[in-house]
Amino acid sequence: MATSEFVPQPARYAVFVDAGYLYAASGALLLGCGSRREYRVAAEKLIKALTSHADDQLLGELLRVYWFDAAPKRQPTVDQRVIANLPLVKLRLGNLNAQGQQKGVDAQLRADLEALARHRAITDAVLLAGDEDMLPAVEAAQRYGVRVHLWGVEPTHGSNQAEWLVWESDTVEVLPADFLRPYFTKAKVLPVPATAPAAREPVAAPGRSPVPSPSQVFAGRTPAVKPSHTAAGVRAGGVPAGAGIPAAPAGTVAAPANSHGGLTHAEGRLGPDRDHMLEIGEHVAQKWLFERGRDNIRDLLPGPILPPVIDKELLIEAEKELGGSLRPYQEARTWLRDGFWERVYREFGIGIGKSG
Repeated sequence: MATSEFVPQPARYAVFVDAGYLYAASGALLLGCGSRREYRVAAEKLIKALTSHADDQLLGELLRVYWFDAAPKRQPTVDQRVIANLPLVKLRLGNLNAQGQQKGVDAQLRADLEALARHRAITDAVLLAGDEDMLPAVEAAQRYGVRVHLWGVEPTHGSNQAEWLVWESDTVEVLPADFLRPYFTKAKVLPVPATAPAAREPVAAPGRSPVPSPSQVFAGRTPAVKPSHTAAGVRAGGVPAGAGIPAAPAGTVAAPANSHGGLTHAEGRLGPDRDHMLEIGEHVAQKWLFERGRDNIRDLLPGPILPPVIDKELLIEAEKELGGSLRPYQEARTWLRDGFWERVYREFGIGIGKSG
């Protein structure tokens, strides 16, 4: 008669984070803020700090981090997209309704925690949460023999975690303000001008230098001069005549234009021209403002450096417009970012910097 032999389960843990609780409690504790728009979070560094702390406290290896958050219509924000691309991090999004309430987060957390416990994928679970709605998830995991370690954020007064949730957890730890402080900063207040009629261009007084227009002083650049595609108007390399460098010698042959409005470079490669890339950058910015909302794009400010994940999305969008790859053309990618930021800065009434 065959007998089953008990195989010891290797120690392994997962970290479950209710971002709504973590952000709200930390914002109130550290900055006295009640809205997520009032502060910025270095999420990647915060997640690394949490996993490092879990490694110090628990035996075994980390399976992964489950990051539970919410967004209107489950459309991820800029910060959430960055988190979703981190290694060993699984983003789970619930819906954020018009009243700012998370819907569906607790159900997703319970489903993930119970599935891992049922399949013996973990022996321990760290739960960073405070809502009593998380209680069924804790009870379900414990029925399969998983130990649940509840973490909380130091409260401003009293307690910010449900009493029953604290009672049912196997261990409880409160993260102090000093642990969280390096990752939360107050957001800078950016001007959002009211819609007003377009101002007339200033007229220079006799004997004085003309007053530059906003477009001329934007980001310290002069307005782009659209190059002519004639031999007389364009020098080799695609630089308009009279752009601040000596004119090309007589007999210089202009580079032919390509089908995308680009020019043939000296080495014979085809590259998009500057005006076309600025236009595409503005087009993508306008599209994102419409699709993702002003609040999400506002999170990119003050710029001009884009998070790598968002910069990659911008490049992909531009390549779709062009029908070709921009990877060989570093300068064209810079123009693309400049066009993107020009549109974003106009939307929020600011004008600073240049993309790197």
